[in-house]
Amino acid sequence: MKDSDYFKFDIVTVFPALLFVLIMWTVYWLEVKFHFRFNSHGIQPQKVSGLQGVVFGPFIHSGLKHLWSNSLPSLVLITALSFFYRRISLFVLIIGLLLTGILTWLIGRPSYHIGASGVVYMLTTFLFFKGLFTGHYKLLSLSFLVAFFYGSMVWYVLPIEEGISWEGHLSGAISGIVLAIFTKNKLPQKKKYLWELDHYKEDEDPFMRHFDENGNFIEFSEEEE
Repeated sequence: MKDSDYFKFDIVTVFPALLFVLIMWTVYWLEVKFHFRFNSHGIQPQKVSGLQGVVFGPFIHSGLKHLWSNSLPSLVLITALSFFYRRISLFVLIIGLLLTGILTWLIGRPSYHIGASGVVYMLTTFLFFKGLFTGHYKLLSLSFLVAFFYGSMVWYVLPIEEGISWEGHLSGAISGIVLAIFTKNKLPQKKKYLWELDHYKEDEDPFMRHFDENGNFIEFSEEEE
């Protein structure tokens, strides 16, 4: 499989991210328009009724600032997931969301945990570590970009700021690493240059013919070439 067949940017690439963010904004619009409060549908740890938040929690936000801070990263990271890992992108997104929610439910404080930040952490760690594990140059580049733009997020897996669900962040980070380790993704075939081929012979290489066995340059006339 060539790179051009593997890395495709089309409607399939952006649709999951657009849909995810659209649901987030629709939920917030419903709260503002009809004066609803969906916080009680977030994750409430160690309570059976709080398990509903595993599914609903990522789409509920406490305010516009909270919503916006999760919208752009969600849009960028889900699109990157779909572009670089199309075959497994939906699996990673859905299982990662559920796994992040369940871990938050297990380790979280007795409060309502809402917002997509756990999913953002899951995507960030998945994209970073999966790129390192695969070794493909484009996926490695993505890992470095993720580390550059989102590396500072690592501090928020610790309880350093009151009112932030660090448990959700930590759960997302763990989920992303687990998925990066255990998911399998068929990569495009690595491009091989002429000298890497099994049947390669130096004396048949037009470039190498210009050098003798000692590495000295040999100039040929047009007829000789």
